[in-house]
Amino acid sequence: MGSPITAWEGATAIFTGAGGVTPGLFLLLSIVVCLAAIYHGARHETHSYERNRLE
Repeated sequence: MGSPITAWEGATAIFTGAGGVTPGLFLLLSIVVCLAAIYHGARHETHSYERNRLE
């Protein structure tokens, strides 16, 4: 099975999204989701600990 490309002359690479706002947006979104999960888990553990401590 061979490649249908016979020559690489004139080939170029196109990077979409490079230098745009998308990578920064994904980074910010992932940080927010991670911090929200940590906060939610800590709050749940605190409530569970208090509930079990009273029993």
